[in-house]
Amino acid sequence: MMTIKEQGVRAFMRRMMVMAGLVMCTASVQAADSPAAAIDPGDGLTVNSLALQAKAFAPEQIKVTVYLPPGYAEQTALGTRYPVLYANDGQDMAAVGLRETLSRLYAAHDMRPVIVVAVDMLADRASGYGLSDRAGKHSVVGGSRIGPIGTRAYDYSEWVATELVPYIDAHYRTQAGAAGRTVLGWSLGGLNAFNLGWDYPEVFGRVGAFSPSFWLAADRSTPGAVASTRLAQGMVNATSQRKPLRFFLAVGGREETNDRNGNGVIDAVEDTEDLVQGYRPIDGTTLRGLRDLGYRIDMDYAGHPSTSADVAFYLLPDGEHNQATWKRMLPVFLAWAYGAGAP
Repeated sequence: MMTIKEQGVRAFMRRMMVMAGLVMCTASVQAADSPAAAIDPGDGLTVNSLALQAKAFAPEQIKVTVYLPPGYAEQTALGTRYPVLYANDGQDMAAVGLRETLSRLYAAHDMRPVIVVAVDMLADRASGYGLSDRAGKHSVVGGSRIGPIGTRAYDYSEWVATELVPYIDAHYRTQAGAAGRTVLGWSLGGLNAFNLGWDYPEVFGRVGAFSPSFWLAADRSTPGAVASTRLAQGMVNATSQRKPLRFFLAVGGREETNDRNGNGVIDAVEDTEDLVQGYRPIDGTTLRGLRDLGYRIDMDYAGHPSTSADVAFYLLPDGEHNQATWKRMLPVFLAWAYGAGAP
């Protein structure tokens, strides 16, 4: 049995531990929103690096990098709030030239200031990036040459939409609402960006997808089976009402050589075109596309960009499936999302 003195010491230690926890919590909040704790090489951007917890992926932490626009700190007193761009594959940002592109567009006054939240891929990229059924609370898994794709896509998408977004809204001066949020990705990350917009339209209002993996299918036994069971196409087909979203879908004309139906159009391009315009093969099967749901479509955004279209299809004829191509797509996308004429 403890003496009164021992009880007093124990109580004192508990109080000190609580106070230490509060200090650590406060310090983490300050570090997340303090330009003094960030990197600024002279271009006016402030960069914060975070390591966040995600219960579904514990003990793995998810690395997040936040890019604050020039003047963010100076606008604190005015309470200026900014739109937010969430981007998958944050580890690729140097390779795709995010910082230099932002700096160039800001210097030329070609885009509005935006907070960019870049989320590094998980240790198992193929499990986190994919499609999900939010209502059913499960992942929608497809097969590939490297095995199943998207086995943890529901967990990842749910974390981004319901934990990461509120965290960013709480720690930064954001325009909190779907109209102020865009989600971006490329390859499997582009597929997941589409999923985040489609499944959480009250969270994200715009989607950017470069070289999206719309080839992911439930049945890969034959070329025809792939075409008729593409999972993203099925998500659009299963929806009867237009969602309040805008899309920028970019594809390279040299991403691959596969042409499953022999019509001279590579699968990467055709998969995206079908998602936009619908799938209507000669056997009479019909799967709805975005056009069928009432979205206004610009199928030649490269040649005749439209600011009134809901869906911009951007084809880069010599584009390949690599970071160099996505680097070329990035400024076009940023101008579409945040340029002077952007809605």
